[in-house]
Amino acid sequence: MKSSLHKVLHPVAGRPMLLHLLASAAQLSPQRQVVVVGAGRDQVERAVEGTGAVIAVQDQQLGTGHAVAQAHGALAGFAGDVLILYGDVPLVRADTMRAMLDRLNRGDEPRAVVLGFRPDDAAAYGRIIADGQGIIEKMVEYKDADDAERAVTLCNSGLMAVRSTDLFVLLDAIGNNNAAGEYYLPDIVMLPGGQSAVIETDAWEVAGVNSRAELAGVEALWQARRRADAMRDGITLVAPETVFFSHDTQLGRDVVVQPNVVFGPGVTVADNVTIHAFSHLEGASVDSGAEIGPYARLRPGAQIGAKAKVGNFVEIKKATLGEGAKANHLSYIGDASVGAGANIGAGTITCNYDGYFKYRTDIGAGAFIGSNSALVAPVSIGAGAIVAAGSVVTRPVEPDSLCLVRPEQVGKTGWAARFRERMQARKQRT
Repeated sequence: MKSSLHKVLHPVAGRPMLLHLLASAAQLSPQRQVVVVGAGRDQVERAVEGTGAVIAVQDQQLGTGHAVAQAHGALAGFAGDVLILYGDVPLVRADTMRAMLDRLNRGDEPRAVVLGFRPDDAAAYGRIIADGQGIIEKMVEYKDADDAERAVTLCNSGLMAVRSTDLFVLLDAIGNNNAAGEYYLPDIVMLPGGQSAVIETDAWEVAGVNSRAELAGVEALWQARRRADAMRDGITLVAPETVFFSHDTQLGRDVVVQPNVVFGPGVTVADNVTIHAFSHLEGASVDSGAEIGPYARLRPGAQIGAKAKVGNFVEIKKATLGEGAKANHLSYIGDASVGAGANIGAGTITCNYDGYFKYRTDIGAGAFIGSNSALVAPVSIGAGAIVAAGSVVTRPVEPDSLCLVRPEQVGKTGWAARFRERMQARKQRT
């Protein structure tokens, strides 16, 4: 990855890959979750804090079998089934994990279940040779396979399910008699004295990440499936391939999302909302019937009320727009509350920051803020008040009053013509 960030912490849809995997596993209510880590332990420990996972350290990188063996202490006294997953393979679904465990506990009780897949191009992957019942007859690396074995399209993802009572006994039985001198997890499958089984999943689900390009590929896979889920759930995506979701985006029914919209983390959108093109939402909630954009930005803490309107080139941060309130264009509203039915004119800003502290602006229901006004916080505008265009408001405005803060207009007849004459004469002299 060529990065100071641990590989498994690179994000997909705004969430580290490892946390995607732990979240899927959590749907099975596991008794224990163990994360085996080598370099970058501190980063991983911080990332998994609060998930219930514990860290096991692999001080020397001696292969995948050696890595799994490092979980022995954390699983002491555990007598259940063990799923072996990979932090850089983040898209594995909980249903697939369940299927692996179900196969492990079927009547013939294989000692291990391997997750297989059939990629479009199988050339570099290890092959799984299995009978018609899914019992593994042989697992072979591509470089060691003969022509007949290479013709097999079933490949090994590396993911396994094994009973805890078998796992560490099997790991103790494998050796490292190979060119790398490492202990390989797949070697437990072909040990004498038992049989293992394979189940299959789609190739996209076991896509791994070892480079920035592969990270982008997994992001694309995740986004494509999320878009399909959204449309299946009653959401209109006008140009699906241009809309990007976060892992926790929540959208109601009959939401319309126009092209080039980005959802950052923490967005909840109610029913019957329209989000126009080129809008960016993060950490925001939007109530039913509201309209956002085009070219709008909702930042963390933005709460948009029912049937409210946030128009083009409007930015909302840590602010509430009441029901039916409007900020149609070219405004910044930060650290503020805007009452129901209020109207914010073009070019209006809340001046919420003095370089040291943030201050609030409160705008009452039904207030009208004229264009190009500056509301210098802390300040309040009463319900039903009108602030004249171009005003700089520094003191509270009473309800239903007019606030007019601008110098008297002065007109000087003929001044512009005389000015042009003087400038033209000066230009000719030079």
